[in-house]
Amino acid sequence: MASVSWRHTLFFLVVVNLSVLTTACSSHYGNAIEEFCLAKFKLDMEVLDQRQWCSWEDTVESYGELTNCTFLVALKMNCFWPNRMVDEFFIRVHRHYFHDCSLSGRLLHDPPNRILGPFIVVPILVTLLMTALVVWRSKRSEGIV
Repeated sequence: MASVSWRHTLFFLVVVNLSVLTTACSSHYGNAIEEFCLAKFKLDMEVLDQRQWCSWEDTVESYGELTNCTFLVALKMNCFWPNRMVDEFFIRVHRHYFHDCSLSGRLLHDPPNRILGPFIVVPILVTLLMTALVVWRSKRSEGIV
């Protein structure tokens, strides 16, 4: 019976210790990544024109530095990474900076008229031609059995 009590006590201590570490980590970790990591990322993004925010080529370096910063802060504070705080942090970053971007990282826009035109005109012409052919063949049907 003593070993069961010892195991429960050990389990309880481990759970309490982890919860204290997690709580301590989350209360200060969020502030640290906001202060150290996000501040630099904001400065980097202010240098770019807002139209360039969706260009992966223009933002990949700053975004990589932001990711590495959150990792290094977690490492210094003995926090797990990634964690719930990091997920919520990046969701906020994406909502603010990348909410208008497509999944491919490029802004979607119509192709030039020289490319778009044939895709519109050709089906219309084919439809009209086929309609004219059917009408013409239906009028010439008197000789066909």
